[in-house]
Amino acid sequence: MVDGAIGMAYGVISNSFLISYGVPPVNASAYLHASEIVTTGVSGLSHLRLKNVDKSLLQKMIIPGVIGGALGAYILTTLNSDILKLAVSIYLIVMGSFIIYRAIKEKINDEINMSTITLGPLCAVGGCLDAIGGGGWGPVVTSTMVAKGNEVKKTIGTVNLTEFFVTLSETFMFLILFVKVDIILVLSMLTGGVIAAPLAAYTCKKFPLKPLMVSVGALVIFLNVRNIFRFLEVPFLF
Repeated sequence: MVDGAIGMAYGVISNSFLISYGVPPVNASAYLHASEIVTTGVSGLSHLRLKNVDKSLLQKMIIPGVIGGALGAYILTTLNSDILKLAVSIYLIVMGSFIIYRAIKEKINDEINMSTITLGPLCAVGGCLDAIGGGGWGPVVTSTMVAKGNEVKKTIGTVNLTEFFVTLSETFMFLILFVKVDIILVLSMLTGGVIAAPLAAYTCKKFPLKPLMVSVGALVIFLNVRNIFRFLEVPFLF
């Protein structure tokens, strides 16, 4: 629901929880993106039905996002597991901070203004970081586009629908690299996401989102600070 409403944070939140329960980063990312095939599709179609999607923009984002996602999945499978767990936690803290920053940033313009960014490289980087960190497509792509003056609801809807194609490429790469996937866990995540996705699109259209974004960012930071303390074997509050 959070991801569909604010255009980010499904992977960031879910990956934070999975890693905190001891799931290796490679497997956590594979689980997330397998479940996201359906959830991003449902969320994207919901935004499309509510006219939150810019179709011409969508066409420009898909190919670089797909390439970046596949490359990120490949890179993730080649890295050392222990170092990766620490690196991903640090990355997710940055993403949590970015979500809070995005929430408190000054009011943006009401019209689409795509000439202000280089969209292809942005989507490629966003897709790559999304696969490596288990989340990041929304925080990188949505936040950058909105910060550059793009209308919020159209940006969120378009980014969510593009994420469906990015997720397909990431999941396919994980499968051909023989990353094990827990089907029961994936189905559980998928079910919750599908139920929440239509409500999220409605929330995006009707309700103020800043309080939700601040709460999400704070939760992500807390979970990953705890993960780092555990990695370093330093006592933590929880």
